[in-house]
Amino acid sequence: MNMNDLILERAITEVLQPETELEKKLMEDPEFRKGLMWGKPRRGHPEGEVYKHIREVLDNIDQLNTSEEQRQQLRLIAFVHDTFKHIEDRSHPRNWNLHHSKIARRFMENWTDDEVVLDIIEMHDDVYHIWRFFHLYHNVEKGERRKARFLERIGDNLQLYALFFRCDTLTGDKDQRPLKWFEETML
Repeated sequence: MNMNDLILERAITEVLQPETELEKKLMEDPEFRKGLMWGKPRRGHPEGEVYKHIREVLDNIDQLNTSEEQRQQLRLIAFVHDTFKHIEDRSHPRNWNLHHSKIARRFMENWTDDEVVLDIIEMHDDVYHIWRFFHLYHNVEKGERRKARFLERIGDNLQLYALFFRCDTLTGDKDQRPLKWFEETML
Protein backbone atom coordinates (compact mmCIF):
# COMPACT_ATOMS: atom_id res chain seq x y z
CA MET A 1 0.00 0.00 0.00
CA ASN A 2 1.46 3.37 -0.97
CA MET A 3 1.49 6.42 1.30
CA ASN A 4 -1.52 8.10 -0.38
CA ASP A 5 -3.64 4.95 0.05
CA LEU A 6 -2.62 4.73 3.70
CA ILE A 7 -3.54 8.37 4.31
CA LEU A 8 -6.91 7.91 2.55
CA GLU A 9 -7.62 4.72 4.52
CA ARG A 10 -6.92 6.52 7.80
CA ALA A 11 -9.11 9.44 6.74
CA ILE A 12 -12.02 7.14 5.87
CA THR A 13 -11.62 5.33 9.20
CA GLU A 14 -11.69 8.68 11.00
CA VAL A 15 -14.84 9.69 9.14
CA LEU A 16 -16.71 6.43 9.74
CA GLN A 17 -15.45 5.85 13.30
CA PRO A 18 -15.96 2.07 13.44
CA GLU A 19 -17.17 1.04 16.89
CA THR A 20 -17.37 -2.76 16.91
CA GLU A 21 -14.73 -5.35 16.10
CA LEU A 22 -16.73 -6.36 13.03
CA GLU A 23 -16.88 -2.78 11.75
CA LYS A 24 -13.11 -2.49 12.27
CA LYS A 25 -12.46 -5.77 10.44
CA LEU A 26 -14.63 -4.70 7.52
CA MET A 27 -12.51 -1.57 7.19
CA GLU A 28 -9.45 -3.80 6.70
CA ASP A 29 -10.94 -5.73 3.77
CA PRO A 30 -9.47 -4.47 0.44
CA GLU A 31 -12.66 -4.99 -1.61
CA PHE A 32 -14.72 -3.27 1.08
CA ARG A 33 -12.34 -0.28 1.16
CA LYS A 34 -12.46 -0.06 -2.61
CA GLY A 35 -16.24 0.17 -2.46
CA LEU A 36 -16.12 2.86 0.23
CA MET A 37 -14.01 5.09 -2.02
CA TRP A 38 -16.22 4.64 -5.10
CA GLY A 39 -18.54 7.35 -6.29
CA LYS A 40 -18.82 10.86 -7.60
CA PRO A 41 -21.51 13.46 -6.97
CA ARG A 42 -24.78 12.40 -8.60
CA ARG A 43 -28.55 12.77 -8.10
CA GLY A 44 -29.48 11.41 -4.69
CA HIS A 45 -25.84 11.31 -3.65
CA PRO A 46 -24.32 14.80 -4.03
CA GLU A 47 -21.71 13.78 -1.43
CA GLY A 48 -20.03 11.51 -3.99
CA GLU A 49 -18.06 8.68 -2.41
CA VAL A 50 -19.93 5.90 -0.62
CA TYR A 51 -18.13 6.44 2.69
CA LYS A 52 -19.47 10.03 2.84
CA HIS A 53 -23.02 8.76 2.35
CA ILE A 54 -22.48 6.15 5.06
CA ARG A 55 -21.37 8.91 7.44
CA GLU A 56 -24.66 10.74 6.81
CA VAL A 57 -26.64 7.56 7.50
CA LEU A 58 -24.63 6.94 10.70
CA ASP A 59 -25.36 10.50 11.84
CA ASN A 60 -29.08 9.81 11.37
CA ILE A 61 -28.77 6.56 13.31
CA ASP A 62 -27.13 8.49 16.15
CA GLN A 63 -30.32 10.57 16.42
CA LEU A 64 -32.50 7.52 17.07
CA ASN A 65 -33.60 6.28 20.46
CA THR A 66 -32.98 2.54 19.98
CA SER A 67 -31.55 -0.34 21.93
CA GLU A 68 -27.82 -0.97 21.65
CA GLU A 69 -28.53 -4.16 19.68
CA GLN A 70 -30.68 -2.28 17.14
CA ARG A 71 -28.10 0.49 16.91
CA GLN A 72 -25.36 -2.03 16.12
CA GLN A 73 -27.57 -3.73 13.53
CA LEU A 74 -28.42 -0.39 11.90
CA ARG A 75 -24.77 0.66 11.85
CA LEU A 76 -23.72 -2.62 10.23
CA ILE A 77 -26.43 -2.27 7.59
CA ALA A 78 -25.27 1.31 6.98
CA PHE A 79 -21.65 0.26 6.58
CA VAL A 80 -22.48 -2.31 3.91
CA HIS A 81 -25.69 -1.32 2.11
CA ASP A 82 -24.14 0.73 -0.74
CA THR A 83 -20.51 -0.38 -0.53
CA PHE A 84 -20.71 -2.68 -3.54
CA LYS A 85 -22.18 -0.24 -6.03
CA HIS A 86 -18.79 -0.17 -7.74
CA ILE A 87 -19.28 -3.75 -9.02
CA GLU A 88 -23.02 -3.65 -9.71
CA ASP A 89 -24.09 -4.75 -13.19
CA ARG A 90 -25.96 -1.83 -14.78
CA SER A 91 -26.64 -3.44 -18.15
CA HIS A 92 -30.15 -3.63 -19.65
CA PRO A 93 -32.17 -5.64 -19.15
CA ARG A 94 -30.98 -5.55 -15.58
CA ASN A 95 -29.67 -8.67 -13.86
CA TRP A 96 -31.08 -8.13 -10.36
CA ASN A 97 -28.83 -10.87 -8.95
CA LEU A 98 -25.95 -8.50 -9.66
CA HIS A 99 -27.58 -5.51 -7.92
CA HIS A 100 -25.35 -3.95 -5.25
CA SER A 101 -27.71 -5.04 -2.48
CA LYS A 102 -27.49 -8.72 -3.44
CA ILE A 103 -23.70 -8.49 -3.77
CA ALA A 104 -23.53 -6.84 -0.34
CA ARG A 105 -25.62 -9.59 1.23
CA ARG A 106 -23.45 -12.33 -0.26
CA PHE A 107 -20.34 -10.52 1.00
CA MET A 108 -21.79 -10.14 4.51
CA GLU A 109 -22.81 -13.79 4.72
CA ASN A 110 -19.08 -14.41 5.33
CA TRP A 111 -19.08 -11.99 8.27
CA THR A 112 -22.39 -12.46 10.12
CA ASP A 113 -25.22 -14.92 10.49
CA ASP A 114 -27.71 -12.25 11.60
CA GLU A 115 -30.52 -12.92 9.12
CA VAL A 116 -32.26 -9.64 10.00
CA VAL A 117 -29.17 -7.63 9.06
CA LEU A 118 -28.62 -9.70 5.92
CA ASP A 119 -32.25 -9.32 4.80
CA ILE A 120 -32.31 -5.56 5.34
CA ILE A 121 -29.02 -5.13 3.50
CA GLU A 122 -30.46 -7.06 0.58
CA MET A 123 -33.85 -5.33 0.67
CA HIS A 124 -32.75 -1.79 1.56
CA ASP A 125 -33.91 -0.33 -1.79
CA ASP A 126 -37.09 -2.43 -2.15
CA VAL A 127 -39.53 0.17 -0.83
CA TYR A 128 -38.12 2.76 -3.23
CA HIS A 129 -38.61 0.34 -6.16
CA ILE A 130 -42.15 -0.52 -5.00
CA TRP A 131 -42.98 3.19 -4.75
CA ARG A 132 -41.75 3.66 -8.34
CA PHE A 133 -44.21 1.02 -9.61
CA PHE A 134 -47.09 2.92 -8.04
CA HIS A 135 -46.06 6.53 -8.66
CA LEU A 136 -43.74 6.63 -11.66
CA TYR A 137 -44.83 3.63 -13.74
CA HIS A 138 -48.49 3.69 -12.62
CA ASN A 139 -48.43 -0.11 -12.53
CA VAL A 140 -50.58 -0.72 -9.46
CA GLU A 141 -50.89 -4.46 -10.04
CA LYS A 142 -47.13 -5.02 -10.14
CA GLY A 143 -46.66 -2.60 -7.24
CA GLU A 144 -49.17 -4.51 -5.11
CA ARG A 145 -47.49 -7.85 -5.90
CA ARG A 146 -44.05 -6.52 -4.97
CA LYS A 147 -45.41 -4.83 -1.86
CA ALA A 148 -47.03 -8.09 -0.68
CA ARG A 149 -43.80 -10.06 -1.31
CA PHE A 150 -41.80 -7.43 0.54
CA LEU A 151 -44.11 -7.41 3.57
CA GLU A 152 -44.17 -11.19 3.71
CA ARG A 153 -40.40 -11.42 3.55
CA ILE A 154 -39.62 -8.59 5.99
CA GLY A 155 -42.18 -9.95 8.45
CA ASP A 156 -41.56 -8.97 12.06
CA ASN A 157 -38.57 -6.83 11.05
CA LEU A 158 -40.60 -4.08 9.39
CA GLN A 159 -39.91 -1.56 12.17
CA LEU A 160 -36.13 -2.05 11.99
CA TYR A 161 -36.33 -1.81 8.20
CA ALA A 162 -38.34 1.40 8.56
CA LEU A 163 -35.69 2.92 10.84
CA PHE A 164 -32.97 2.14 8.33
CA PHE A 165 -35.01 3.31 5.34
CA ARG A 166 -35.64 6.63 7.11
CA CYS A 167 -31.95 7.08 8.03
CA ASP A 168 -30.88 6.25 4.46
CA THR A 169 -33.52 8.39 2.74
CA LEU A 170 -32.86 11.48 4.86
CA THR A 171 -29.44 11.96 3.24
CA GLY A 172 -28.07 13.88 0.29
CA ASP A 173 -30.80 15.26 -1.94
CA LYS A 174 -32.90 12.09 -2.10
CA ASP A 175 -36.56 12.29 -3.07
CA GLN A 176 -38.58 12.22 0.17
CA ARG A 177 -41.83 11.07 -1.46
CA PRO A 178 -41.02 7.33 -1.16
CA LEU A 179 -40.37 7.74 2.58
CA LYS A 180 -43.60 9.66 3.12
CA TRP A 181 -45.58 7.08 1.12
CA PHE A 182 -43.96 4.18 3.00
CA GLU A 183 -44.69 5.67 6.39
CA GLU A 184 -48.28 6.49 5.44
CA THR A 185 -49.20 3.23 3.71
CA MET A 186 -47.01 0.43 5.04
CA LEU A 187 -46.39 1.17 8.72
